[in-house]
Amino acid sequence: MRIFLAGIMQGSHAAKALHVQDYRTEIQRLLQEHLPEAEVYDPLANHRESLGYDKQRGREVFFQHNYLCREIDVLVAYVPEASMGTAIEMWEAHEHGATVIAVSPMKHNWAVKFLSHALYADLDELAAALSDGTLRRRIDEVLARR
Repeated sequence: MRIFLAGIMQGSHAAKALHVQDYRTEIQRLLQEHLPEAEVYDPLANHRESLGYDKQRGREVFFQHNYLCREIDVLVAYVPEASMGTAIEMWEAHEHGATVIAVSPMKHNWAVKFLSHALYADLDELAAALSDGTLRRRIDEVLARR
């Protein structure tokens, strides 16, 4: 199972700045614990200096990640607030048959609500769904329709 770990990076920052990325470590830990067979791709892991990329390199990485979302099985999106990049990744994954899992308090946001096969308000809810097998069953259900 191939999982793409999407989530807010720059968000609405006007300056060259990233939101705190601690959520990535926690989601990775949860996935490794409950879906040990999963191969998780974290777009930040190989691009820690991405804010310093020139226009050409930034464009290449942006489109590479969006195209990758067409080939995965599951996308886990951490969106505590609006994130245009994450919304595009969610769209690509959804439109190409992947299971889209959102971790977001924005349950009324149309992109979050309509692109997600499962929506959890926070990391605690995600952890509970992984622990009790609910999320595994939902993933299997969506992937069976591919």
